Amino acid sequence: MEDVSAKFVSQKISRTRWRPLPAAALQPPDLFATGSWDNEDNRISIWSAGDLGNAGLNGEYHGEPHLLCDIQHNGDVMDMQFLDQERIVVASSTGTVTIFRHHQNNQTLSADHRWAKAHYHVDQDTSCGGAACTGVVCSNPEIVTVGEDGRINLFRADQKDAVRTIDNADSSTLHAVTFLRTTEILTVNSIGQLKIWDLRQQRNEPSQIFSLAGDRVPLHCVDRHPNQQHIVATGGQDGMLSIWDIRQGTMPVSLLNAHEAEMWEVHFHPSDPDHLFTCSEDGSLWHWDTSTNVSEKPSFLHQGGRSTAYLSHSTMNQSVVSAWLSNDPTKDRMEITNLIPNQTLSVNSLDVLGPCLVYGTDAEAIYVNRQLFA
Repeated sequence: MEDVSAKFVSQKISRTRWRPLPAAALQPPDLFATGSWDNEDNRISIWSAGDLGNAGLNGEYHGEPHLLCDIQHNGDVMDMQFLDQERIVVASSTGTVTIFRHHQNNQTLSADHRWAKAHYHVDQDTSCGGAACTGVVCSNPEIVTVGEDGRINLFRADQKDAVRTIDNADSSTLHAVTFLRTTEILTVNSIGQLKIWDLRQQRNEPSQIFSLAGDRVPLHCVDRHPNQQHIVATGGQDGMLSIWDIRQGTMPVSLLNAHEAEMWEVHFHPSDPDHLFTCSEDGSLWHWDTSTNVSEKPSFLHQGGRSTAYLSHSTMNQSVVSAWLSNDPTKDRMEITNLIPNQTLSVNSLDVLGPCLVYGTDAEAIYVNRQLFA
């Protein structure tokens, strides 16, 4: 694993996120944020990914991530997203949502804005009763949060109060949320349902509901294909990867055997969405590659398990078929690589940007791979 650098950080890491690059940037990402959980003193931290100037003769990368600044966070970090280059929105197990600002001139973090008890079980004003905010998604300046209380909040970074709250959006726990387009969001819950919400509608009802057949397995994570908004990937308690086409049917297009325990996060590669990444409680992090010429590609990492999965899909009549929805048997091949050969404790979070992967674990470590496609 010579192209992966590890840093032991003395706290269980619940979230890792690359800072977004400016639109015209050509260089790989250099800063990332982490959040911790299950520690007496949880923290939000900003890291430099390491010194690219230390590249060896063959261009291999040396140097480990180093801490630029950190700040205490009240409660477990349940989710976090960069709002822009300087601000990070953090969801807490206390129900509070906070915007932290990274001051790059003096490398400090400060709390910019806080929505106390954005999620709560009984009464927002009592001293206890906060419900965990489980998911957050940002489209600057808008911020959407979901929680254990089944509530959906729409905030704007520049406004003190919520723009919109759907109080009883779900009778079960909402685990994650993503934008489908600027006015539509998609949530996943603890009884195996995806729901689409149109924020232009005043009705507090979902515009569409999809569900896993049978066992109602809790869904923990969701991501939307960056170019084809109708393709959505979810992962849940059984470790399966589900691919959905929200234009048709109410069931997943394909169910793929994946991890042996809960899948905590799923991410399409933002600029190369034939590649998808998942991480799990079982200590593994899988790279799913559906790019067509799989057989001719060099393997990304020589260690770790590899298998080729054959998928069955429902047929579809459309001119452009994404590899994720393909019904042509010659294309139904996928290469899957476990990027962590010696797995131990849960891999709670991952993020991919350009050629770089960052992930964090319950083994109190963060890892950076800067040559995903080497």
